[in-house]
Amino acid sequence: TGGQLFQQVRIYGGTEMAFTKKQINQILDALRAEYPEAGCALEHIDTYQLLIAVVLSAQATDKSVNRISGRLFEMYPTPFELAEADQDDVIDIIKTIGMYKTKSKNIIALAKKLVDEFGGEVPDDYDSLISLPGVGRKTANVVQSVGFGHQRIAVDTHVFRVTNRIGIVKEKDVLKTELALMKVLPEDRWTEAHHSFIFHGRNCCSARNPKCESCVISDLCKKAGVK
Repeated sequence: TGGQLFQQVRIYGGTEMAFTKKQINQILDALRAEYPEAGCALEHIDTYQLLIAVVLSAQATDKSVNRISGRLFEMYPTPFELAEADQDDVIDIIKTIGMYKTKSKNIIALAKKLVDEFGGEVPDDYDSLISLPGVGRKTANVVQSVGFGHQRIAVDTHVFRVTNRIGIVKEKDVLKTELALMKVLPEDRWTEAHHSFIFHGRNCCSARNPKCESCVISDLCKKAGVK
């Protein structure tokens, strides 16, 4: 599912591949070997908790979200409770993360829409997901991949930086990066690649002073050693 998502991929021309398919698989294989534990770091037990956690993680670290999500889900274990929540009570729980006022408003409205339009269930559909308050393209992609097992590429700051720095794509914004990646990466490895690039960005290919000397893909990277 996801008509809007795949229609955009079809109409997007993309750029000429900088790597062969073999080289791209070599990059993905090396990252998978380096980060076998790569996966979603947000603590959750179901798609509702995952969805809320991803919304809260915008411009915040996963660790900061994990510190407050346990109490949030204890107070509001399903969308039905969260839909009836007082915003000030939610703010009191999530106030240590960025944009807490906007996020508290969004997750309550999101829960109300889940209850009113989806029977309290998180929809397994891209277009329905992005219709929810506070849910954008990245959040929908994460929920579809982690929550429902679809192959998706969610482009956060790490994925954007790493893939453009390596030279897998050469794009100026997040949307074009995502669409270009969907063209050049093997579809059966989209989700794996998403997590691998995030872990590589956090642990090695940082925005400042990347650790090129210890990078497992420096031999293929277009900017290895360029600070």
